Amino acid sequence: MNADADHGDPSGDLSTWTIERLQAFASDAPSQQLEAVRVVAQGHAYRADEPRERQQWAKLSLRANQRLHGDGLWDRARAAQQNFMLRMWMIDQLGPDDEDDDWNPETLAADTVTALALPPAEARALADRWRDLTAEQMGELRRHKNLTAHLDRLVNHLQPGPIRDQLLAWIETRQHLP
Repeated sequence: MNADADHGDPSGDLSTWTIERLQAFASDAPSQQLEAVRVVAQGHAYRADEPRERQQWAKLSLRANQRLHGDGLWDRARAAQQNFMLRMWMIDQLGPDDEDDDWNPETLAADTVTALALPPAEARALADRWRDLTAEQMGELRRHKNLTAHLDRLVNHLQPGPIRDQLLAWIETRQHLP
């Protein structure tokens, strides 16, 4: 099969596509195909031999993830959590890059704080009485737990300061979230 002939045909095994082909496909792929692009690109980022190649695949995964999320709370939280975890993994594997916001720990920390709707003390207070919470409140705590899964690794890359202190409070709070 000619690779150019089926450029827009997602029926083939996306994991065998070149990054250029997958980037072109992802630029206008329907949302139902973007999750496959995200997963394939992320897998390549994890396995690529060269750091530059890892970054290119990870960027593609992040772009697909950004495009595929919906407007619901769970959709946005899922997209943010996947974004945070991939960025954290790349920072851990290749080291921080202050010139690229995706691989900059301070930017990841700020993005994480922005994604959290509750302060740590309020989340902890709610968690302490989780059996009395509404389904919506419980869901909010679960989203916060998911959005803070990377913090124990992230704080090791941060300079002392208010955001790091806030994330340390979230690490402590996270242990109590349902």
